Amino acid sequence: MVTISSGIKSLDALIESLHIGDNVVWEVDAGTSYEVFIRNFVRQSFENEQKVIYVSFNRSPQSVLNELTGFLSPEHFTLIDCFTSGKGKNDNTFLRFYENPKEIMAVRIDNPKSIEEFSQKLNAIEDSLPPGARYVFDSLTGMQDLWADENDTYRFFTYMCPRLFDLDTVAYWILEKDAHSQKFKANLRHITQVVLDLYKRRDSLYLKALKLAGRQDREAFKPHLYGIENGAVAITSAKREPPIDLGSKLKELRARSGMSQKDLAEKVDLTPSFLSQLENNQISPSLSSFMQICNVLGVNPGELLGSRKLDARSWVMRKETVFSSPAAFEDGVRVYSILSGERLSARIVVFPAGTTLKQHFHYLKSSEFIYVVSGNLSVTFEGAEHSLKPGDSIYLRESFPSQWRNEGGDETQVLAVW
Repeated sequence: MVTISSGIKSLDALIESLHIGDNVVWEVDAGTSYEVFIRNFVRQSFENEQKVIYVSFNRSPQSVLNELTGFLSPEHFTLIDCFTSGKGKNDNTFLRFYENPKEIMAVRIDNPKSIEEFSQKLNAIEDSLPPGARYVFDSLTGMQDLWADENDTYRFFTYMCPRLFDLDTVAYWILEKDAHSQKFKANLRHITQVVLDLYKRRDSLYLKALKLAGRQDREAFKPHLYGIENGAVAITSAKREPPIDLGSKLKELRARSGMSQKDLAEKVDLTPSFLSQLENNQISPSLSSFMQICNVLGVNPGELLGSRKLDARSWVMRKETVFSSPAAFEDGVRVYSILSGERLSARIVVFPAGTTLKQHFHYLKSSEFIYVVSGNLSVTFEGAEHSLKPGDSIYLRESFPSQWRNEGGDETQVLAVW
């Protein structure tokens, strides 16, 4: 396997470098400074005298060049501009970029809303270059905004991803997590070779792998802190823990329940291939997928993660025990399982200050009682927003809230029982 550097030594060590043929999807939260990973990748490509094709949907041509100031190699750089006639709406401010000759090769796509036109021009440029060019697609989210259909974006990715793999290249794809459905992200993870998650918790930045094809070390699937100083990135382990064989446990529980991979996939709205990769520890599930699987299998998430097992004879559940179990995270929200069973399940859900969760915190379609223990929340249900304070409660029958928001300065806790 031929490997190359990402331009960041600590990232190379964590993911065993980039492999030729890798399509790397970066799932990013706002404020994670993902641009620094792109800059280091492009700079390393220039140092290796490799061609870089930069496809911009979200940034004007001049903004792209400004990001590369200090190390731009014009003879190795091609900019495909889908911004000026896309989000830029052919504004003269952006069109003026083309008034004077440029050192770089810049190709403006006249009608970037046409996937066919965009694909043809991109393929023509690919065919004119020697093997091994590097690619940056600055925004899968920008593509979706322009094409107005998640399915069109997915179809383009399913076409381009294997093509780039066969061209012996390495490509970065940037995806804003909150702008896409769980199904879309799961489908991309199935097709691509590498998925890296960047997220922010309070004032700390974290990176973890969600998929790493062809690598044996599972350390990258744990959260790792990263810091940025003068354009350099340093990645350190957030917490050393023994590896969890989630896949084998999931497979055992599924088999014990009498379900095939296809049966479980249908119940949790995932593909059998995705579950197969999950059971073989080739990928990690998102929080929503993980919680949905636990609900369908009727298992305590803590048990599946290898934490405490609730004694069936126990009737006292201490706060210290509940909060010592691993918490599932998504968009900053922490979910602690109190108990899980056929007759009754209960969780404590913690919303840090300033958190917005654009979904419900579990996906089991059954009646659910939610009680606000502390703090203030707003909940959006069937298009209407409602404010909740300590002591308030809601009773859900079949529909889910579409958003939870904690705009206060204090952490909020709710008790959910179903």
